[in-house]
Amino acid sequence: MAYNMTLLDRYNSFQLLLVSVIGAVFIVYPNIACLPWELSFLDPSEHTSFLLFFAFRYIFFVGLIWGLIKYNQEKISTSDFKKRLLLTFLLTGGAYLFYVAISFLSGSKRDCFGSILLFQFFVTFIVCTFVGHVSRMYAVQRSKELEIEQLKVESLQSRCDALANQINPHFFFNSLNGLTGLIRKKDEEKTIEYVTKLSDVFRYILQSDKKGLVPLEEELTFVEAFRYMMEVRFANKLIFDVQVDEEKRKLKLPVLSLLPLIDNIVVHNTIDSEHIMKVSICLNEQMELVVSNPVYPKLVSPVTNGTGLKNVENRFALLMGKEVRVENDGETYRVYLPL
Repeated sequence: MAYNMTLLDRYNSFQLLLVSVIGAVFIVYPNIACLPWELSFLDPSEHTSFLLFFAFRYIFFVGLIWGLIKYNQEKISTSDFKKRLLLTFLLTGGAYLFYVAISFLSGSKRDCFGSILLFQFFVTFIVCTFVGHVSRMYAVQRSKELEIEQLKVESLQSRCDALANQINPHFFFNSLNGLTGLIRKKDEEKTIEYVTKLSDVFRYILQSDKKGLVPLEEELTFVEAFRYMMEVRFANKLIFDVQVDEEKRKLKLPVLSLLPLIDNIVVHNTIDSEHIMKVSICLNEQMELVVSNPVYPKLVSPVTNGTGLKNVENRFALLMGKEVRVENDGETYRVYLPL
């Protein structure tokens, strides 16, 4: 994996240049401090050339600092500090020889081999090397963190996909039961409409593996899509009452959160002429989506694998880090979905 992120990635070229300009001030500070004193020993006719050479020295160190930092961050990809030290030393040594050559060619040989100049090059070399090494270590660490985060996301997605896939067979089985009932009644018009709605519902379910969190509006639209199927199956003895303001429908929740809850209502309750099932969907003050229904327990407890509500709870924990609350007072069953 390429480690392209560096400590100064957030800065643009101008800001890096500004760092170099300020850094060069500290490097040539001894020369700045001695400038008035040195000028006092020179003939006035030499002041101009001396000041020009001083300006050259300052600009040279600005460019050297800028170049060494850029080279360390963009060209030296090794994490071996000794190798980085050697490469930066060779580059700094080349810069020093270039500085000496320019000094001789310009006729100015002032302290070309002096201790102050050598110290300035040494400090520049050490500081830029350490900046490059720290930048590299940061890049490696950050890259590892991103890789770990990516693995977590991929693992999370795989687990969520597995949970979502548990829904499909269960719902498909119940939907076929409704279709079978229509076929037995030989009601062709309703059968065709039922199949059309069933295809819309399954299109949404099959596309759910590409989604994680979806707007509440999308889930409520889905509820509307399979409402017809439920009404046909239970002969209008299953009623939905959705009370959610339009501006609140942009809140998000895991895809296919409502389907298992409604499916559980159908599986665990008696729904007939004496037990009209009204499913209420609304938001409370805590911005929780509340799905509630009266409790009409069946005489014989249904045989289920218990994946419905558990599935929803797991996906809320994985995708949102929040818990689903359930209340059952024997008369009303409520599920609170945090948004």
